Amino acid sequence: MQRHPATLIRVLFCVVALMAARFVSAQPIVLMTGGAAKLIYLPVILADQLGYFRREGLDVRVVSAPAGIDTSTELVAGAIQGAVGYYDHTIELQGRGLDVQSVVVLGQSAGLIELGRRGGAMATMADAKGRRLGVTGFGSSTYFLTRYLVERAGVPSGEYTVVPLANESAFEQAIVDGKVDAGMIEEPTATRMLTRLEATPLVDMRSVKDTRAQLGGAYAGACLYMQRDWIDAHEDATARLVRAVREALHFIQTHDEAAIAAVVPAGIRGDDPALYRQALAIAKPAYSPTGLMPADAPSTVLAVLARANPEISERHIDLARTYTNRFVAAAPAGAPDDRAAGSH
Repeated sequence: MQRHPATLIRVLFCVVALMAARFVSAQPIVLMTGGAAKLIYLPVILADQLGYFRREGLDVRVVSAPAGIDTSTELVAGAIQGAVGYYDHTIELQGRGLDVQSVVVLGQSAGLIELGRRGGAMATMADAKGRRLGVTGFGSSTYFLTRYLVERAGVPSGEYTVVPLANESAFEQAIVDGKVDAGMIEEPTATRMLTRLEATPLVDMRSVKDTRAQLGGAYAGACLYMQRDWIDAHEDATARLVRAVREALHFIQTHDEAAIAAVVPAGIRGDDPALYRQALAIAKPAYSPTGLMPADAPSTVLAVLARANPEISERHIDLARTYTNRFVAAAPAGAPDDRAAGSH
C-alpha cells in the first residue's frame, strides 16, 4: 500500500507538533549553579531530579560552575537564562547598571562558615592581620562576606590577603596544607572538614539564628535570579520555574534527610552517605519553606555589601528592583500530588 507524500508530511508535522507541545519553551532553559554539590543549591537539584521542571512543561538543563560569581557572569553574557546563586549578586549587578531580579529564595541564612586551620594562628576574625583568607573567588559572596567580617573586627583592607580557591577540594587542601589560615565554605564541605578535625569554626552563619547574630538582621542567601528583560518576555516560563522550585522546597520541608539524600545523584552526594545526611541535617532548617523573600533581608544584605564593597552606595540601589515575590505568591502551595487536598 502506497502513502501519498502529502499524507506523510501531515503525519510528520503532527508528530513534531506533539513532541514540541511537551515543553512550554521552544529552547531549553539553562540554569547554572555555583557548584551542584553545595547544599545551598539543593532545591534546584531536587526540582530537576524529582521531575518538577518536566511536570511544568519545561525543558531545563541544570549546569554547574565553580563559584557564584561565574554564574552571574554567564547570566549577564546571555549564556544562561537563570543563575542559582546568592541574592547579593542582584544588588552588586545593579550597582554596575545591570537589571537582574531574584524570583524565588532558596535559603534564609548565609549558609556559610568561616573555618580556621586547626592549630593555626587565628582564633577570631580580629586575628586576620597578616593572614591569608580563602574565598571561592574575587567578587563572590564569600569574598564580600569575608571582607565584611574582617573589617568589622577592626582589620582594614590591605592588612590581610584574600586567596581565591577554585572549588571545595582546593579549599580543603589549602586549609590542610596551611596555604591559607582560614576560609569561608558551605555544606557539606564544612561538616566533612570539622568531622575530620581538619579545621575549627571561627564564624558560623549556617543557621538563620547565627546569620542574624553575625550580620544584623534577616538574610537571603541562595536564590534563583534572572535578567528582568528575560522575565518580562517569558512570564509563563518564569512562573513555571518558580512553581517547580517551590515544590522542591516543600519536599525538603516534608521529608527527612535520608529521603532527601536518596534523590540526589551519587556523583553529587559523594561517597559518604552518613556524612551527607549529617550535613543536610545542619543545612535543612535554613531552607525557605515558601520561597518568599524575608521582609527585612534585602536591607540587611545591602548594608553588608555596602560595607564590604566601596563601589556600592546604599542610596543608589533600588532594592525593590532586585527581587519579586509575585511568582511565588501566585504558585499553589504544596507539592503537585497534594494540591487537590489543599501570594511585589
